[in-house]
Amino acid sequence: MSGRVCVGVILGAHGLKGAVRIKSFTERPADVAAYGAVEDEAGRRRFRLRLVGEAKGAVMAQIEGVGERDAAEALKGLKLYVARSVLPPPEEEEYYCSDLVGLAVEGVDGRAMGTVKAVFDFGGGDILEVVGPQGAVMLPFTKAAVPVVDIAGGRLVVEPPVEVEAGPEDGEEDGGNDGE
Repeated sequence: MSGRVCVGVILGAHGLKGAVRIKSFTERPADVAAYGAVEDEAGRRRFRLRLVGEAKGAVMAQIEGVGERDAAEALKGLKLYVARSVLPPPEEEEYYCSDLVGLAVEGVDGRAMGTVKAVFDFGGGDILEVVGPQGAVMLPFTKAAVPVVDIAGGRLVVEPPVEVEAGPEDGEEDGGNDGE
């Protein structure tokens, strides 16, 4: 398990007095500030957040020591981390994305496929990016596609969905010229 978990990212400034907009990666967006001070990716800078509102899929927060818009805007893109130990344990069949990154991935036939590089959510559910000798592959993180999650064993067992290939539209043949 990773020692730290990314709980959000600063999207930019909000208003003139140094508040920021944060995209929260926590189940309840306001929880981005519920676990104490957050840190940058390197763990060198700590930030205390005070939530001041929510709007348009983001939370607004005042950061201690940031009192003007330019300073807030300079933090745009900064990922915010907390220690893994301050988070509640996940429920059964639930996982922190950071616990999945780095796991070995193998097919149901035992064939090594690579490792989990990242976990994404583009709005339709979690997607795993698996990087292996054949390059990168994106897999849905569903029970059907990932029947075994073995965090303690450091691996996932996957059954990639059958790819659907686009063919000619009904009534068309091979997409070729029909003689006209």
